[in-house]
Amino acid sequence: MFKPTKTLAAIAATAALFSGAAGAHDSGAAHDMHKLAIQVSDNDAGTMTKVLNVTANAAKAFQAEGLPYEIEVVAYNAGLHLFRTDTSPVLERVSGFTASVPDVTFSACGNTIAGMTKKEGAEPALIETAEVVPAGVIRLMELADQGYTIIRP
Repeated sequence: MFKPTKTLAAIAATAALFSGAAGAHDSGAAHDMHKLAIQVSDNDAGTMTKVLNVTANAAKAFQAEGLPYEIEVVAYNAGLHLFRTDTSPVLERVSGFTASVPDVTFSACGNTIAGMTKKEGAEPALIETAEVVPAGVIRLMELADQGYTIIRP
C-alpha cells in the first residue's frame, strides 16, 4: 500500500502554491502591457546580481512570447549603490544593461541621494541611465497603482 510521505506532501503543497500564483497573473496576450517593478534596497552584490538576472530573464521571456512589457528597477536606501559609479559592485553590467535589454527603466531615490550627499559632502555620481525620482518607496506605490507587479529578489 502506498503511503504519502512528508516530502510528497511538501511537493504537492508547493505545486498547489505555484499553480495558484501562476493564476494570479495571467501571462496571456490579453494584457495591453505586462508591468514589473523590482525593488532593491540592499547594498549586496548578490542581491544586485539577482535583480539584474530577474530583469533580464523577465524581459527575455516577454520578448520570446512577443508580449509587450515594461520593467522598472527602483533603488533606494543602500540599494542605490547599484547605480553609483564609484561603489556599484556590478558597475560594468549595470552601465550597459538598458542598451542590451529594452523597455527597462532604472529609478534612483532622490531622498537617498540627498542623504548620501549630506553624509559624504558631495552628490554621488550615478550611471547615465538612472533617472532620479523624488522618493523610491513612493515610486513603488505609484507603480503598484498603475498595475505593476512589485517583487524584491
